[in-house]
Amino acid sequence: MARDLSARIQHSGVTNIVAAQGDATELSYADATFDGIFLVTVLGEIPDQDAALAELRRVIKPDGRLVIGEMFIDPDFIPLPELQDRARRAGFVLERRQGPRFEYFARFRPT
Repeated sequence: MARDLSARIQHSGVTNIVAAQGDATELSYADATFDGIFLVTVLGEIPDQDAALAELRRVIKPDGRLVIGEMFIDPDFIPLPELQDRARRAGFVLERRQGPRFEYFARFRPT
């Protein structure tokens, strides 16, 4: 997937995105590195979701945003109330939700 993404990035001419593979619970980035983090049907695939959210909180800038998208057809779908609770425990607060309860995007900011 990273190789395919790298090819698409290069083909598009975008220069500020680098595809990388790693462990979501131990990211190899400094604190407060990212302005934004975007996950779509990914969090449910991670065995330790709480550790991953805590690590995302560590690497996001204080004014950054975390956007998580979920779709009910995904077997690892996370209902918004559960996601909101997990995100809160990791240090995020829900700013906005778009879409119905079975297919949504939720935008969080660090607290």
